[in-house]
Amino acid sequence: MDENLHSPQRRLIELRMEHADLDDLIDRNALDHLADELTLRRLKKRRLRLRDQISRLETELDPPEPA
Repeated sequence: MDENLHSPQRRLIELRMEHADLDDLIDRNALDHLADELTLRRLKKRRLRLRDQISRLETELDPPEPA
């Protein structure tokens, strides 16, 4: 059972959830005209890093088939 807590599949789910949370936060901040631009840029960079991590993990779990 402890094995499942640290599995790549679970990590992928956690990263996707965090990415979705950041999407929501960015959307809400973008609507707020008083939002801090620096904070918004940092959130967007964090979201991009998460997307990269998700892509790498997806490739590890399901490598492309050879041609």
